[in-house]
This record gives sequence, C-alpha cells and structure tokens, in this order.
Amino acid sequence: MKKNKPAYLALYESLREEIISGVRPYGSRLPSRRVLARDRGVSAVTAEHSIELLCEEGYAEPRPRSGCYVVYRETDGFTQPSVRAEHRLPPAQPAPGRDTFPFPTLAKVMRRVLSEYAEEIMVRPPNTGCAELREALCNYLARNRGIRVRADQIVIGSGAEYLYGLVVELLGSGRVYGVEAPSYRKIEQVYRSRGVQVDYCPLGRDGILSEALRDTSASVLHITPFRSFPSGVTATPSKRREYLRWADSPDRYIVEDDYESEFSLLRKPEETLFAGSARQNVIYLNTFSRTVSPSFRVGYMVLPRALLPVFELRAGFYSCTVPAFEQYVLAELISGGEFERHINRIRRNERRASEA
Repeated sequence: MKKNKPAYLALYESLREEIISGVRPYGSRLPSRRVLARDRGVSAVTAEHSIELLCEEGYAEPRPRSGCYVVYRETDGFTQPSVRAEHRLPPAQPAPGRDTFPFPTLAKVMRRVLSEYAEEIMVRPPNTGCAELREALCNYLARNRGIRVRADQIVIGSGAEYLYGLVVELLGSGRVYGVEAPSYRKIEQVYRSRGVQVDYCPLGRDGILSEALRDTSASVLHITPFRSFPSGVTATPSKRREYLRWADSPDRYIVEDDYESEFSLLRKPEETLFAGSARQNVIYLNTFSRTVSPSFRVGYMVLPRALLPVFELRAGFYSCTVPAFEQYVLAELISGGEFERHINRIRRNERRASEA
C-alpha cells in the first residue's frame, strides 16, 4: 500500500483499481471485512471503512444478508442500448439551505488584508489573477480534489458566467456545445450569446444518457457531475468514466462544472474528471458563490497544460475582472484554513442531519 496515506484509503484505492481493471467484475461479491482484513493485513475496522467508501462512491452496493457486490462496469454506456422513455428522473430535491461564511471571521480577514497588504490592493492584478490566490488554490485543489497543477494553469474570473464566455474564446464558437438537459439555464444562455450551437443531452438517473452521448454532434461537453441543477442528478463513477471515454476521440473537450461539490457528504473528495483524464482535454470550473457568499462574484478555471499556449493566444489579453482586494481575502481564507473549516463544519452538520 502507498505510504503517507491512511490505511483505509490505500485499501479503498487498491480495491477500486481491481474493480476498474476488471479483476473484480460486475456482479462479483466483495470479500467480507474479516476476510479482507486477514488477506490484506489490516484491521477489520479499516476493511469495513474501505468497503463503505466503495459503496458510497457507487462502485459496490450492499445487499441484505448477502454482502457487498460490484456494480461498476467499464462497458456501461456505449455498448449498452438505452431507451429514453425508460429513464425518468426522480423528483429534484432542493439543495439544503446553508449559512454563508461566518461574517466575524470574514471581517477579521478583511481587516488583516487591509493592514498587511496596504496599497497592494490598489494595484491592478495580473490578467489571470493574483499569484497569492492562484497558489492558494493549487494547494487547496491538491488536498481536496486530487487536482495537482501549477499556478499558471489557473485563471481567476468574476463568476461562472464570465468563465463560460472564456471557454468559448478558448475553444472557439464554431463548435457544437453539448449541455445537460435539464441544466442551469445560464450555461445555454451564455453559449448562445456567443453564437454557439447548443445540443441538448438528456439526463438519466446517473448522468447523461448513453444514447445521447453516442448521438450528439457536440465536440465540447459541458457537465455538472455533482448534483446537476435543477435535476439533482449526480454522475456515478461508471458514468464519469464514460464521459472520459467519450472525450477520447480527437478534438473533443469536457467542461467540468464542479459547482457545490465541496458539500458532498462522502467521507473522501468526489473524483474529478480533470484528475482522471490522461488526454489534457478537461477544463475545470468552480466558484465561491456557495462556499463563501453570493456577493463574492469570483470563480476560477483550471486549464490543462496543453491548452495554455492556446489560451494565451486567444484570451490571454483579457484583464482580470476580480478586484485585488477580494482575491487577497480569498487567498487568506484558504491559506489560513478558515475556508476549509467552514466547509467541514457544514458537511458534518449535513451528514448528521442525513443520518438522523
């Protein structure tokens, strides 16, 4: 097992790789926690925790008085026929009401930024954003999302809608952009305002229907894998890998809109397509509108290295649209730990509520 990693997480990753590679095929029964503990030389508690993670993430499912069985299969999707009439979305559940970031903490950090940064807050930020915020995001994404990038791969912008427009500038308006149906309305509105042709890809219970992926003429797929709005659909691990297989064809790109994923109730971070892609054709987007406050119109885009020269040529001339003061405040919130403590507190509260 890998060093510098909790034993349960290392065992989980080992079992997950066995499932993905087909060593443990679809429908096969996982070993009991006692057998797994004996064979892998870990405690029964560690084995149980690892199996629970596999079930939480959708790689396996428990069956009463029978054990846990593998429900992930690599062949899901393109080789499986689907009938759209049979896929009906469950009623959408409203997102939990959440408190915004604690104002006393936010005010304290704002005062510290005014004191320590002084006149620096009046200096125009670099086009892609302040180095302090981009460095803080690099560390945060590595810790919490499994995304390991350099600061020059991050672009700061004033909210998701602005970044959607930059995506079109980067990839071009002559393409067809596939969007989830239903999806957040502004995604389509921004794309159409840029003269882009939009193709609707209907959602099923686990993500975009496989038939829709096969039939779409899109070369850019805009997805919200975690709790798509307004349907509330979360893409399963099988579906996420199906998205990546779709993007294996030449000149295809995925825009991974990771809105609200910080509040996942899983005990480990949701897997991102950006981290799972080997082709450098996934663009990752997120914002602070839910994690800090709707008034913080700040978002960020993470680009694969292969797209950096293209971005510099086509969109690198745009000035940063977020004031330096807000960027320094966010950098301090992330670097000082206040940001993650706030998120963890909400996740604990929501997990307790879901278990009550």
